[in-house]
Amino acid sequence: MFISPAYAQDAAGAGGMVMQLAPLILIFVVFYFLLIRPQQKKMKDHRKMLGELKRNDKIVTSGGIVGRIASVKEGSEEIEVEIAPNVKVQIVRGTIASVIRPEAANDTTPVKA
Repeated sequence: MFISPAYAQDAAGAGGMVMQLAPLILIFVVFYFLLIRPQQKKMKDHRKMLGELKRNDKIVTSGGIVGRIASVKEGSEEIEVEIAPNVKVQIVRGTIASVIRPEAANDTTPVKA
């Protein structure tokens, strides 16, 4: 009537090992597709945006300062940004959060004066 412990462990065998690892593998796959992969794509897009910066682009820094690029030095991490008329500051390229692109208005009707 009693099953010896050695026989009970042997019955679980390889099938039990796979069933124990399945939840861990599933969790890793979910984390990869929901967290890791989107973050890598976002970082790639940000690096591309930083590489395409040019003069007169309107930018927002990670500190919230809005300005216009006055000069970009190739090979340098510093960019000169004009934040007000005749006020220029040097910022590090990596602190730029986004580039503001002008968008066309959806309304095509002329404004009546």
